[in-house]
Formats: sequence, C-alpha cells, structure tokens
Amino acid sequence: MTTIKKLVSLSCLPILLIGCGSQSEMPSKADEFLSDPIAVQRGRSIFVGTCAGYCHKLTPEPTDAVYLFDCEWKHGGTDQQIFNTVTNGVPDTRMIAFGSNFPEGEDDLWKVIAFLKSNRTECA
Repeated sequence: MTTIKKLVSLSCLPILLIGCGSQSEMPSKADEFLSDPIAVQRGRSIFVGTCAGYCHKLTPEPTDAVYLFDCEWKHGGTDQQIFNTVTNGVPDTRMIAFGSNFPEGEDDLWKVIAFLKSNRTECA
C-alpha cells in the first residue's frame, strides 16, 4: 500500500468511529431480556405494581411524574442512564432511589427497562 493510501485510510478511521458509535447505545442486559416474553412480563408486573401504582402511568395523562413510553427522557434515555436514575433516584423530586431493592435485585430492574423499551412509541 502506498503512503498516500495509508494516510487516507488512517484519516478516515476517526470519521468511521464517530459515525458508527457515538450516537448508538451499547447493548445492555435489558436487550437480553427483550427477547424473553416472560422477563418482559415480569418487568411489566413490577412496573405496574411499583412505578405505575404511585407515579408513572401506562398512558399519557397529567401527573407530576414523566411519561416513560415516549422518546423524551428528562434524565437520560439510554438503558444505563435509566438504570442509574432508578437506582440512585433524582434529587429534589419524588423519584426515590430504589437501589437494588427488587426481589431479584438488578435483574428485575433490567426487566423493567426491557418492558419500557418494548412499549416505547415510535421515536423520530
């Protein structure tokens, strides 16, 4: 390979890396659970019994808690950001820190996130 071809190839590498990875989300444990209907159903049950029972609703309706099935995320919309928000809570809001206080620990939280992902409205 000539020196010019090497330089052109190397100069394109950062563009390819930026184009391929900067805006896409890394796969998470929630993605693993998306293909398991029983896991998604468990996530739904936990969401309904915990989240929707007190703050977040299954349909968009007036409340001080954000609607979680659209593409507008106030505290970060990646799976890891959602995990962190639920685990740590949000200061000065009703969103308490759940930590790992789920019957099956972190796996249950990932199942809730899988449920949320499986029911999101179309994102632009």
